[in-house]
Amino acid sequence: MIHSWWEIQVLCDPVLEESVFWRLESFGCRGTASQNQNNSCLVSAYLPEEKAHLLDLAALSLWLRQDALCMETSLPVVQWKLIDEQDWASSWKKHWEPTKIGDYFLIYPAWLETPAESDRILLHLDPGVAFGTGAHATTQLCLESIEMRLSIKPENLVVADVGCGSGILSIGALLLGATQAYAVDIDPMAVRSARQNRKLNNLSSTQMKVEQGGIEEIIQLANEPVDGILCNILAEVIIDLIPKFTVITKPTTWGILSGILLDQAKPIADTLEQHGWIVATLWKRQDWCCFNIRRS
Repeated sequence: MIHSWWEIQVLCDPVLEESVFWRLESFGCRGTASQNQNNSCLVSAYLPEEKAHLLDLAALSLWLRQDALCMETSLPVVQWKLIDEQDWASSWKKHWEPTKIGDYFLIYPAWLETPAESDRILLHLDPGVAFGTGAHATTQLCLESIEMRLSIKPENLVVADVGCGSGILSIGALLLGATQAYAVDIDPMAVRSARQNRKLNNLSSTQMKVEQGGIEEIIQLANEPVDGILCNILAEVIIDLIPKFTVITKPTTWGILSGILLDQAKPIADTLEQHGWIVATLWKRQDWCCFNIRRS
């Protein structure tokens, strides 16, 4: 059965790129990509047809324009059209190039020929419709934080990836030396994508267990508390998850949380403090931040 997708394109000032990414993600878009065109940025995103009506898309356009007014920059040009699934699969991929992240990673599109040599860790990725290509600031902040945490080669390190999307964070942790990753997501398409990317990176289903669900599924998968929690989703969801983290943690457990806008940082910090966490560092990039936390 062939499905149709909305292809949404936003031509905007480069300073709006991150807020456009966030707005499209919040709207439910998948497979988001961007490219620079002269002094502008073209952001493309894709959404199953049944997830939005024309009035919804008109409201999205209005929100994007309001965001630009708040940031006192030129108004974006927003357009959309319906495309078939096979056209969607090729449309956004042609704009996505290998991306260097941090000191170690090279996020490498799975459909490109693997280079003969590289001085970086190749993380092969075909995210499909799942969030997490490495292009978004929040994903980059998380991978850089994982690098920092795993810079001293760990022994028997176990991580939980809550809202794993494409599986990029779990895969990154395993490629850097983690022993075990438990990855969960409520979206069945994300689960399928994470499993495919696990295979692309020659990781076994024992090393990286991927299941549909949330904290409850991690409790069932893991025999004991985990060493690290990875979570790159919306701030509102993180606030609801923080009280549940306790059941999968121990006194030495650390966490990396992102998907959080700067103006959402305080309620996140307050909730963490209320539930026995300390913010070790807070990293910022554009309008986004990443919490590196540990147990108090």
